[in-house]
This record gives sequence, structure tokens and C-alpha cells, in this order.
Amino acid sequence: MIDVDDGRPWARFAGPLVAVIAVGMIALSSYYTVPAESEGVVLRFGRFLATVEPGLHFKLPLGIDVVTILPTRRQLKMEFGFATSRYSNPDQVGGDPDREKSMVTGDLNAALVEWVVQYRIGDPKKFLFDVRNPAQTLRDLSESAMREVVGDRTVDEVITIGRTEIEVAALARLQQLVKLYDLGIFVDQVQLKNVNPPRSVEASFNEVNKAQQDRENMINVANGEYNKVVPKAKGEAASAISTAEGYRFKRVNEAEGDVASFNAVLEQYVKAADVTRTRLYLETMGEVLPQAGQKIIVDDSLRQLLPILPLSVKPGEARP
Repeated sequence: MIDVDDGRPWARFAGPLVAVIAVGMIALSSYYTVPAESEGVVLRFGRFLATVEPGLHFKLPLGIDVVTILPTRRQLKMEFGFATSRYSNPDQVGGDPDREKSMVTGDLNAALVEWVVQYRIGDPKKFLFDVRNPAQTLRDLSESAMREVVGDRTVDEVITIGRTEIEVAALARLQQLVKLYDLGIFVDQVQLKNVNPPRSVEASFNEVNKAQQDRENMINVANGEYNKVVPKAKGEAASAISTAEGYRFKRVNEAEGDVASFNAVLEQYVKAADVTRTRLYLETMGEVLPQAGQKIIVDDSLRQLLPILPLSVKPGEARP
């Protein structure tokens, strides 16, 4: 008969201790928690079993069921040509940012292009099993799409005026490639960051940029002056024309009124010439005589009185 103690006191506890450890390992590997912004992909013996929602779940222990957590409800991003610190997505930064941002434009000029791709994992099963290393594939596709779009444009479009158009074209091309490769990913946005010429020509390019900006500024100033002076001149011209039209209408109406008055008098004159002539004479004398002042009419028979009358005194003057 074998002595279990075998002279060693701890031997009697070895069996129960192993059993407790085994039970603990089984218990600890029998459940898992999926975070709120994620989904869990369950594999049983390496084969896809199910996709589970956030929360506490149970599984077969000891490696029978393996769960992969994917952040499907959170927008992820990849950076190209630069790297920010404290990133949580392991696929966010590439291995060689300097190589990624060096590009050749359509007019055979060099440019340093930095951009960001924002995406979401739409189908966890496709993301894990349909493509080997889907994150790196997305990075390669993004770089290919951006180089294609930049290669179709001039350096001026890339650096200055064509940024929005490049973002839209790169997004459309990348979405097309992602759908073609069936990555299980939705690409939401492509955003350009810093776009600069190579450092060796940056100073010259900045001078050209400054000259173009000065030119645009002078054009804007000239347009502003034009918009200030021309409407004022047009307003003054319209006012002068309106004044002239008013004066014309006034003179025409006065002339037409005078003609109508003359015709009315003529009509009466034709009907009764003597009466009309007398009336006109009296009306005219009524208007003229009050303006003539004081007049002395001397008969020829009274000429001897002329030295006596103060004929040389004007109205309002004192007599000598």
C-alpha cells in the first residue's frame, strides 16, 4: 500500500489545490464582457459561431470558444503623412509617414500631402475573415486612391484651390475600392490636412503664393472702387435725366397751356373782334399802368407851366 503522505505534509493538499485552480481557470474563461461601443465575434474551435452585442456573455471555457472584440460602433481614423500622439487605434499611424505624404502631381511637381481617413467597421465577420489584414489593406487602398486623385491635378490645385474637390474625389474612389474588396468597412470621410511643396522649394512657392494673393487683393480693391463709383455715377446720371424729363414735361405743358389759352382768345376774337380787342386792351393797361409809376400828362396849351411843375423829380424823391 502506498503512503499518500510519503513523508511530505503538503502532498495531501496538492490534489485539492490543482482542482481549485482548474475550476478557477474554467470559471474565469467561461464569461466575457463586450464594451458598449463594440461587438464580439465568437469562434468555436476556430470557426465562426456568432456575433454578440455589448454586455456580459458566457462561452465554453479552455479555449473552446474564442471571442474577438471589434469597435463597430465607434468611428476610427487613419492618419497618413503624420502621426498624433496618444492614439488608441493600433492601425491609426503608418510605418513610414514621410513616404506616404510624398506625391507627384499631374504637372510633374512634387507635393507633401497629409490626410485623414475616417471609417467604421460595418460587418465584423467580413472584416475578420474575408480579407487578410483588412486594416493594412484599407491603408494601402487609401494611399492608392489619394495618389490617383493628386496625380490628375496640378500642384496649384492640390495646394490651394482644389482641396475640397480632391477630398470628394478621393472619398468616392476609396469607397469604390472598399466595396470592390468587400472589406466590411464603411468609409465616412477623407479630409486633407497640411498640403505643402517640398521644403527645398517652399520659400519660392510661398513667394509665388504671396504674389497671387496680392494680385487677388488688388483686383478686389479695384472691384470695390468700381462698385462704389459706377453706381454713384449711374445714380447721378439717372437723377439728371429725371430732372431733364421733368423740365421737358413742364415746358411742354406750359406751351400747350399757352396754345390752348391763345386758341380760346382767338375763338372769342373771331366771334366779336371789337369787344375782344377792347377787353384785351383794358386788361393789358390794368397790368401795365400800376407798374408805370406817377406820370404827368401836359396839354400843349399849358406848356408855359412846364418850368413850374417838378417834372424832373422821380417818385419818392424830395422836391427842391
